[in-house]
Amino acid sequence: MLALMVPLLGQIGFLPALIALVLYSMLPMIRNTLTGILGVDPAITEAARGMGMTQVQMLFRVEIPLAAPVIIAGIRTATVWVVGTATLSTPVGATSLGNYIFSGLQTQNAAAVVVGCVAAAILAIILDQLIRLMELAALKRSRPLALTAAVGLALVIGGGISPLVMQSHADAERPSVVVGSKTFTEQYILADVLTAALRESGFSASARTGMGSTVLFDALAAGSIDCYVDYTGTLWANIMKREDIPSRRLLLQELTAWLREEYGIVVLGPLGFENTYALAMSGSRAQELGIRSMADLSSAAPVLRIGSDYEFFTRPEWNALVGTYKLNFAERRSFDPTLMYSAIEEGAVDVISAYSTDGRIASYHLVVLEDPEQALPPYDAVLLLSRNAGSRADLTSALRQFIHSISDSVMRQANKLVDIDGEPVGKAATFLRSHVNEQPYPYTYQPPRR
Repeated sequence: MLALMVPLLGQIGFLPALIALVLYSMLPMIRNTLTGILGVDPAITEAARGMGMTQVQMLFRVEIPLAAPVIIAGIRTATVWVVGTATLSTPVGATSLGNYIFSGLQTQNAAAVVVGCVAAAILAIILDQLIRLMELAALKRSRPLALTAAVGLALVIGGGISPLVMQSHADAERPSVVVGSKTFTEQYILADVLTAALRESGFSASARTGMGSTVLFDALAAGSIDCYVDYTGTLWANIMKREDIPSRRLLLQELTAWLREEYGIVVLGPLGFENTYALAMSGSRAQELGIRSMADLSSAAPVLRIGSDYEFFTRPEWNALVGTYKLNFAERRSFDPTLMYSAIEEGAVDVISAYSTDGRIASYHLVVLEDPEQALPPYDAVLLLSRNAGSRADLTSALRQFIHSISDSVMRQANKLVDIDGEPVGKAATFLRSHVNEQPYPYTYQPPRR
């Protein structure tokens, strides 16, 4: 339901999450209501009918009151379902306790994961008991119990909406900018860097992190977010649906022109580093099998297992690799991007889809397999702005400092601070900002004439 609401409504955030969760909660309530009413003793309904009651009177005066315990049980079940499911609304851009869980898993921050999980569990228990208290108040006709339950619900609801109210007041005071990010470490760091820079420039900037690639792009096109960092290869293959691979310069120029013409999206420019998809194996395993490239992998694939993030096996890049190198693995498994590195270290898989700027490649002693047929396009990091954001001179001026300013080595080191050294994302973002413009970009990008 969460996934369907985004394309149906054409936006991300609170509204699609709310509608999806409301629809999702209806099943246990409808099911229990029907079960409770059908479970009423037929002798009682026959007596009510004999007293001259209409169907409506029987329903509201006899059947629903007698079925109330079962109906309330359905409401309590739906409440617990919704609290748990609400943590999954993070990928569609809705702020929830899932933000702690998703970011904590990716950045190996156990404290954040525990906070998100425990808070969700406590919230579910509190709401369940408050509903139970309201049921008891009705049964005992107790005003004190009803008042206690009402105050408790008011406090929970007030605590939930207060951040939204505070954010709306802050947004009213200064120009508001929403920065988006995907679900891996590098994206969390870059979102933190962009948000901090915008705030220093006087904007009320906030980040919506942990979203899927397609959801994030659609949100930018719809204006639900203002900017985020994407990669040319991802846009070329997944958004433009192009299978040819031109030169890096030509690809970027065609991509820039196409995004502006089709969606009004502005490519402010490349950041200076490339984070390409790659297949990687442990050094010892690759040496044992004599594998140095994806071409070598082709013959060994039928007895090997491959692991990847949630998206890779559905992306055109994977289809291109399979078609080019005839890869037919014995097993395919999907992991959180962080967990797939642990999976290859523990021997759960033999090959993973890695990212070239990931500091864990060296730390886990992995070998990145060569792509001799160049089946994968270049993946230069580029800063994208929505139509409205791209037309604001003050915003583009604040962000232009990052164009042609971040090298592969600096980005890799920033990722390593989080993934290997266990430092918080904020510290890695501070490191990255302090090393901006240390290495010039390898070529000068000239945007196409309009």
